Amino acid sequence: MRIKLAMAFIGLLLSGVLGTATAEEPLKGVALCVSCHDSEDLTDMSRSTHGFAGDKRAPDCIACHGKSDEHANQPEGASPLPKPDVTFGKTFGKNSAVTTDSRNRVCQNCHDKDSKRALWSGSQHHMANVTCDTCHKTHANKDKIVNKAAQAEVCYQCHKEQRAQVNKPSHHPVPEGKMTCSDCHNVHGSTGPKLAKRDTFTETCYTCHAEKRGPFVQQHSPVADDCSNCHNAHGSTIAGMLKARAPMLCQQCHTPHVAGAIGAIGGQVGVFGRPALGQAAPQITNMSNGKNVINMWQGRSCMNCHTQVHGSNSPSITNPLMR
Repeated sequence: MRIKLAMAFIGLLLSGVLGTATAEEPLKGVALCVSCHDSEDLTDMSRSTHGFAGDKRAPDCIACHGKSDEHANQPEGASPLPKPDVTFGKTFGKNSAVTTDSRNRVCQNCHDKDSKRALWSGSQHHMANVTCDTCHKTHANKDKIVNKAAQAEVCYQCHKEQRAQVNKPSHHPVPEGKMTCSDCHNVHGSTGPKLAKRDTFTETCYTCHAEKRGPFVQQHSPVADDCSNCHNAHGSTIAGMLKARAPMLCQQCHTPHVAGAIGAIGGQVGVFGRPALGQAAPQITNMSNGKNVINMWQGRSCMNCHTQVHGSNSPSITNPLMR
């Protein structure tokens, strides 16, 4: 017990001595920066990825902002405090005189070691003069970009159309926090369209919807070509995130065909079907643009019969895309 008390006393004595010595030394480096820049964001930074003092790989203030002696040590008689030198002291913000590429290069000095950021140069965000700090909050512990539930709100600041689409009745579970923008898009650059993570929209969709990949005996060409031919990936007022309701969606490619030999193109007599009961002549003609004025099947869906629209393994040639 006496030994423990003695060790505790020696520890307190040493800490007091060291503390006194430290107090007499002038502040340097990060300690000097924080003595003025002690806002809430910087205080919170101590718990962020950039704030682990024990990790030598973590940057300090000077690593990103550079040295700026006149700003850090105000010359005698200088008023107000000189701003950081834009050549050596990188400032970040809306009024920064540092160019977009120079600001991004500071981050890329560390964050260019993986394939996710290899295609930044020439990407849509790069060409739009987006900077890293436009989306990321470097000093804060809680960066919304790395939070799946909050990330979309950052993207919506620019992509307002997608905000409206995601809030439509049929949508991917982005508002629910189960998905986020980066699940489908690589915002730092991609070889795919619209920064899709894979080379095509279809390949990107297959990462989740693998059952639609095939191969199938009966392949639906628009599906293999591009899922966005029929679907709006961000949201729609129609079930399945379809761009239009069936049969109108299908009729964008397929000419309406006969249904029960009632007034539709492709009937048993010539190019146009038979007239319906009570009609003197077929209501579908070469001047009617394929509209069936008798409305016998307009409210019905092609998928009532053609259930396997993504592809079918049915061997039937006459009834493709069926079970």
